[in-house]
Amino acid sequence: MPSVEAGMAGPLTALSPIRLAFAQKAFIVSGGRLLLVRKSASDPFHPGRWEVPGGRLEEDDLDLDDHIRREVWEEVGLKIDPGAAFHLWQWFMPDRAAPAQRGRVRVVAAARRCRPLTLDAGLENQDAGDHLDECAWVPLDELHAYDLIPSLRPVIRAFLVPPR
Repeated sequence: MPSVEAGMAGPLTALSPIRLAFAQKAFIVSGGRLLLVRKSASDPFHPGRWEVPGGRLEEDDLDLDDHIRREVWEEVGLKIDPGAAFHLWQWFMPDRAAPAQRGRVRVVAAARRCRPLTLDAGLENQDAGDHLDECAWVPLDELHAYDLIPSLRPVIRAFLVPPR
């Protein structure tokens, strides 16, 4: 491969840009049931599929515990006590902020066990961009029957392994 001088176009400049984002997902259990949310038919990536509440870190989120509390409150109206992260994973998605460059977003996510402080889950607080149309407390032994977002399946398996 020929050498490329600093600042000159080289083989890597032909690749689509990749932006990095961080997300947290809340695994909230009460009475042997996990809280799931279902994406609406209008969701651009996973219409009709189930996942857990949570979302991407925003610029004004200064504290990770406050971030996951905010996401859960906005999506399902619950107050939670954030617990420890138990799994890290990643996925890629199209960057809607850079469609002309065919950019992608690499989302690195942490799954956290969270204790509910309230139990009356509902979707009244959600932003239209959340694209949620249902939430449900699902018995742990029935999770396998739900049409989950594919990247969430290994995280569910990790979640179901008892903590040491």
